[in-house]
Amino acid sequence: MVAIHNNAPALTLRAGTDAIAHLREYGLRAGDVDIVPGAAGGPKALGINGLDQAVFGDFLPRAPRRRTLIGASIGSWRFAAIAMGQDPAKGLARLAELYTCQRFPKGITSREVSHRCAAMLSDLLQDRDQHILHNQNYRLVIVVIRSRGLMARSGGLGLGLGLAGLIGTNFFSRQATGLFMERGLVYPDGSPLPVGPLNDFTTHHISLGAENLRAALLASAAIPMVLDGVTGLPGAPDGVYRDGGMLDYHLDLPYQSRGIVLYPHFTDRVIPGWFDKPLRWRNGDPKRLRRLLLVSPSREYLASLPHGKLPDRTDFKHYLGDDAGREAYWRKAVGESQRLGDEFLELVESGKLMDRIQPL
Repeated sequence: MVAIHNNAPALTLRAGTDAIAHLREYGLRAGDVDIVPGAAGGPKALGINGLDQAVFGDFLPRAPRRRTLIGASIGSWRFAAIAMGQDPAKGLARLAELYTCQRFPKGITSREVSHRCAAMLSDLLQDRDQHILHNQNYRLVIVVIRSRGLMARSGGLGLGLGLAGLIGTNFFSRQATGLFMERGLVYPDGSPLPVGPLNDFTTHHISLGAENLRAALLASAAIPMVLDGVTGLPGAPDGVYRDGGMLDYHLDLPYQSRGIVLYPHFTDRVIPGWFDKPLRWRNGDPKRLRRLLLVSPSREYLASLPHGKLPDRTDFKHYLGDDAGREAYWRKAVGESQRLGDEFLELVESGKLMDRIQPL
C-alpha cells in the first residue's frame, strides 16, 4: 500500500540529556547506535512497522556493527524477525502479515491461543533459529518474568487473585511488585549486557540457545489469562515464565551506551511497567535514559489513522465476527506507517533532526 503523505509531522522525537548533547555535536550517525529497545504492546508493533523497516532495513545497515536488541513481548518478536535473515525489512513484513492474519473466536481458551501463537512463531522463524543465535550484527535479549506466588497459578481464580494483588500493590509501590514477579533476561553467552546494575528487582540472567529460543519468545508474550505461561524454561530457574512487559513494559533500564540508544516506539512516553499505564506520575527515570533517542508517531499522525490510534488488542473485540474488517484496518495501518520511516530517513539525511527533538 502506498502511504498518504501530508504536511503534518508524522514523528515525535524526544531525547535524554546526553543524547541531545551528542546529537547536537555529531547528528544521528548509524555507527553511533549500539542499543535498540523494543517495547511490549502487541498489535501496536504493526503501527510502526514502516519505521522499523527504515531503521533496520536502511539506516543501521549503513554502518554494520554489533548491536544489542532488548525486547519484551512483541518487541522480542520484532527483533527475532529482524535477526533471522539477511533482509530485516522482509522479516518485519512477514511478522506483520502473520500477526494480522491471526483470528481468535469468542470463547477461545488460553491453551488454544497459546497453540496458535506457537504455530505463528514457527511460521515466522521456520528453520532460522541459528541465524538469530549467531547473528554478527544483532545480539537478541528476550525479557521475561518469573512468576511468584499466585501469579504462578495456571489460571482461574488463583491467577485472577494474583493479578488483583499485583495491580493493587503496584498502585502504591512499583518495587513491591517484586513479591509477584522477578525479571528474566535471556541472551547469548558472551560479553556483559550494556546495562548497569539491576537492583530494583531480582533478576535472572539466562543463557539463550537453540534449546530455549522459541520457549523464551513464547514466554515473553504470555499475557496472563490470555496465553498460558511457559513452565520449565530450559536453562532458567524452575517456575512459570510470562510476558516480560508486565515488569518492563517500555524497558526503563539503566542503559550503558557509548553512543545512542535508538528507540522506535509506539508513544512518546516511557512507562516502566504494564500496570503503570494509568499512573501518569510514573514515568521512566531520566538518569537511566539520558542517552536515549525516542522516535514515535506524532499526535497528528495518530489522528489521521482509522479510529485515531495504532492497532491494539481491543481491535479483536471491536471487530469480533468481522476478521476481514480488522485485517483490512491493520493492513492500512501498516501501509500508512511507511510515512514514519520516510520521515525518519528524511530527517537524518537533511540534518534537520535536531530541529525537532524535545527533551525526554
